Amino acid sequence: MTTLAPTLSTRYFPRAATWLRDLFLIIIGSLFVAALAQVEILLPFTPVPITGQTFGVLLVGAALGSKRGAMSLALYLAEGALGLPFFAGGAHGLSIVIGATGGYLAGFIGAAYVIGLLAERGLERSARTSFIPFLVGTLMIYACGVTWLAIVLGSFSKAITLGLVPFLIGDLIKLIAAALALPAAWKIVK
Repeated sequence: MTTLAPTLSTRYFPRAATWLRDLFLIIIGSLFVAALAQVEILLPFTPVPITGQTFGVLLVGAALGSKRGAMSLALYLAEGALGLPFFAGGAHGLSIVIGATGGYLAGFIGAAYVIGLLAERGLERSARTSFIPFLVGTLMIYACGVTWLAIVLGSFSKAITLGLVPFLIGDLIKLIAAALALPAAWKIVK
């Protein structure tokens, strides 16, 4: 009977089956990023921690595509803002969203969309070409995060020093790791 259920649902209710599959993938994507947010290294000189979130954003955007990827990250942001301990180190609430790391969190949504859009155009087909959407997405996260951090700190140069420079090497490693992990992510999504 379990083998007939997918056939019946896709045969008689194709839109419902697609919608449920998309919803499932969006939720799984948000939970994946939330789990990676718990991988946190605090740096004593900056309010921005090193986390696994950006790695998750890169993979979710490329594997789910523009719309589902962006919706997954929007869901992630809403889950954390509403009180689930999904942000770095189990943090949650609106104070995190409007705090020092809020720009990075908001940038995740746009980054996932653009990564997904570039992936839909074929730029994620190999580890070498997937580097392009991942780099563009990372730059978007930095643009949003550093801009917001500059507002919070009252200084653009401080925001660059505390919110960009310490993360460049780690994010390069995340880009490479995401490119290598992308084939596994495709298998899960398919």
